[in-house]
Amino acid sequence: GRIDMIEDRLIGIKSREVYEVPGAVTLITAHRDLEDLTLERSLASFKRGMEPVYADLVYNGLWYSPLRRALDAFIADSQRPVTGDVRMRLYRGAATVEGRRAPQALYEHGLATYEAGDRFDHDAAAGFVKLWGLPLKVWSERQGEGR
Repeated sequence: GRIDMIEDRLIGIKSREVYEVPGAVTLITAHRDLEDLTLERSLASFKRGMEPVYADLVYNGLWYSPLRRALDAFIADSQRPVTGDVRMRLYRGAATVEGRRAPQALYEHGLATYEAGDRFDHDAAAGFVKLWGLPLKVWSERQGEGR
C-alpha cells in the first residue's frame, strides 16, 4: 500500500513523493484484474494509455477541462462490463489477486486451451498465422532477406 515515486511538478521541478494508500492500491489492483477479464484487448490498451493523461490533468489542476470531461465519458462507457468479484490476499503490505469471476468475462476455458475437445478451431489457426505473417514476409523478400 505504499507508493514511492519521483514526480515531475507542473513547473518542471522533480520531487520525491511517498503515499501510504493501502486501500487505494488494493482497489486498483482488483479493478485492473476485472478489466483484464472483461475488456476487449484494444479497448483495454487504449484505456491504459490514457490513464497517465487523465492523471496529469488532475494533478495539474485541470479538473474542469473539456478533455477531462471527454475522458470521463470514455471511461464511463468502457466500464459498463467491468463488474464481478475478485478474491484478494493481503499479506505483508502486498495485495495479490487469487481469484476472479465476472458475468461478462471474455475468458472462456474451451477457447483458451489447445486440447482435444476444445472449442478452438485449430485448422483456422493455421490459415490465420499464414495471413498474419504475410505482410512481413513480403517486406522481408523486398529487403532481400526472404528465402
